Amino acid sequence: MHEENTAATNGCGKTRSSTQNEAALLALMEKTGYSMVQENGQRKFGGPPPGWEGPPPPRGCEVFVGKIPRDMYEDELVPIFERAGKIYEFRLMMEFSGENRGYAFVMYTAKEEAQLAIKILNNYEIRPGKFIGVCVSLDNCRLFIGAIPKEKKKQEILNEMKKVTEGVVDVIVYPNATDKTKNRGFAFVEYESHRAAAMARRRLIPGTFQLWGHTIQVDWADPEKEVDEETMQRVKVLYVRNLMLSTTEDTIKAEFNKFKPGVVERVKKLRDYAFVHFFNREDAVAAMSVMNGRCIDGASIEVTLAKPINKESTWKQHFNDQISPCSESLLGFPSKEDGHQKSAWKQANLSVRLNGQHSPSPPEVERCTYPFLPGTKLTPISMYSLKSSHFSSAVMHLDYFCYKNNWVPPEYYLYSTTSQDGKILLVYKVLVPSIAYGSQSYFMPDKLCTTLEDAKELAAQLTLLHLANCAPYSA
Repeated sequence: MHEENTAATNGCGKTRSSTQNEAALLALMEKTGYSMVQENGQRKFGGPPPGWEGPPPPRGCEVFVGKIPRDMYEDELVPIFERAGKIYEFRLMMEFSGENRGYAFVMYTAKEEAQLAIKILNNYEIRPGKFIGVCVSLDNCRLFIGAIPKEKKKQEILNEMKKVTEGVVDVIVYPNATDKTKNRGFAFVEYESHRAAAMARRRLIPGTFQLWGHTIQVDWADPEKEVDEETMQRVKVLYVRNLMLSTTEDTIKAEFNKFKPGVVERVKKLRDYAFVHFFNREDAVAAMSVMNGRCIDGASIEVTLAKPINKESTWKQHFNDQISPCSESLLGFPSKEDGHQKSAWKQANLSVRLNGQHSPSPPEVERCTYPFLPGTKLTPISMYSLKSSHFSSAVMHLDYFCYKNNWVPPEYYLYSTTSQDGKILLVYKVLVPSIAYGSQSYFMPDKLCTTLEDAKELAAQLTLLHLANCAPYSA
């Protein structure tokens, strides 16, 4: 290990000195004509490349590279990534010791090149037994601002954010589901660059910053799910938001059929938003142009193309291949039929996405205690201001999920029976009042539990599972 910190290896596994490293990097710069500078813990190769004119490439041109061997540098990495296209900038994260930190960002000159890099270099064996990971880099330029007074209008919020931060481009404010004259208590602030957003977050994040006398909550907004252009070209479903709670699916269908009768196949409404399915894509695109900004039942609606969710990949990613539709697999309990009397608690990884909102659940939850030192300052907060990583139970996740979707909290109804050996067995039925999938308005596991806590947890997990499985589109 000590040798790895003091010397690097080339592709053949031979160690080389720092002088040899410098010589290899100088040779790369001479060959390509790119410049190289190290600052703020990263070494930038290019940005822009020689002869580049005009602005930097647009969003979507950068990829993130992980699991890079710590003793591998640009002279080996750049030629590999040039296979996908012309590199605009290569940023390798560096340690003070001279080693790299195991990851880098590669910006190409076109989105197609970045997509090709992901296709051909993700899980690429860069050295014997060493595989790198390559995925799209999310250049987040949007902040979430919570605890905003609900009576504030978009222009007021925009003006205030421009006063306290720089680089503000726009503010996204959603009206309250029950009172369209008020906002939902939060907003998304769009900045001109990731750097501007990061600087704004740094200024606002301490938790003591106030707007209109209210201590606001600040965090990165969840990045929008990127869907490739080819897939979006096949979409024939519209996402409609800002509907009145009282507006029915029949009303929505009738309004969208007005511009061309008979084009709408079906409508699925969930609280104050809906998905409108068309028979043909051309009609969906035309309807989007005509209906965006129109009023339905007194509410000005917003209409965009819905983003398809890959159910198979979403299932595997979010449930980590651990959960199957049968509820016995949810909690990790061996069934009574297996002959086991007891089982250790196992928390399944639950993270579902429904119509653009997340039911937050971390892959791993750190559960430990810290000393409560004298003089420690405590601040009263709401559980809904926390991030998903603070929750470990499905019951809390379901409650949090409903709140974030502006839904009524889930309702639990307890039932019991007696086993053959005289034990009381329990099961919960869960009702989510804000939604109903066809004739199914409640969710109930097909397994009984011996403790109240396990019964409630199992029911909540099953409900989250069904919510995820019933959402083929997002906003």
